[in-house]
Amino acid sequence: MRGELIGVWSDTWREIWLPLIDHEDVPEDVFCELYRELAAALKAKPSVEDLADIIDNPLQSREAFEDTAATDLGGERALVAFFEAAHTALDELGGDELSNHYFNLLGGFIDKFSLRYDLRRPCILCPTLAGIFSSLIRDVSALANTDTNIAKRLADFSEAIQDLRLGETEGRITNCISKQFMLLEAIGATCEGVTGSQLAAICREIPLWPHPAMRQSILNLYGFASDFPGVRHGTPSTGMLRQIDMRDMIAMTILLAGFTPYLSNGLDPDVVYRGA
Repeated sequence: MRGELIGVWSDTWREIWLPLIDHEDVPEDVFCELYRELAAALKAKPSVEDLADIIDNPLQSREAFEDTAATDLGGERALVAFFEAAHTALDELGGDELSNHYFNLLGGFIDKFSLRYDLRRPCILCPTLAGIFSSLIRDVSALANTDTNIAKRLADFSEAIQDLRLGETEGRITNCISKQFMLLEAIGATCEGVTGSQLAAICREIPLWPHPAMRQSILNLYGFASDFPGVRHGTPSTGMLRQIDMRDMIAMTILLAGFTPYLSNGLDPDVVYRGA
């Protein structure tokens, strides 16, 4: 599950639109107004004349709305705009009772399918932190489709994460951290102008940092990996304070993933936040 509305669009008919109209006092032309808004989210938008013909006929509007597939839509961002605009249209058509009923149905739908949004009044779909992180990881996977080395390093890291199910041993935990550093190096090496192969050199060559402290943060993490025995090297360390455990695995996974947008020109942060 990608956590996006477009991935579960086909379920909205059963979960939102049919319950919405399951009242005697719902205006007959409700789908005329809904399709007017939906038309703006389509890849191939109908002409003014064709749209007018559809929305002038309640039955034809309902059929056109119901027949719209996810592949007809222009993307997640366009669909979000539709769901927000639908609330305004329903409010103008049937007042608070109808628009509030829609708001509650949409909120329940988001909860049921664990979508990447918080629904706020009056009807605003706000990306959640979990949704943003999930989108970032998915876009890293998309990078793997463009580069064989990134694909191999991502597969290694994913396999290391899966191996933890066999036992949360120190060796498996350090392997996860090691493989993620290698993944970051593979991603960073694809940046324009980068000639280094190790993460420290790559970070010093990338010019995208907003402040030197940001670059120093990841260099400090790299310093930990290079000094802690079993992560990148096998020699003992005088800086080691305790054995590594699962709290380190979770913390490092999140911290290192957060630096990914600085290491790649192929990630669009606006798409990560709002969807395509």
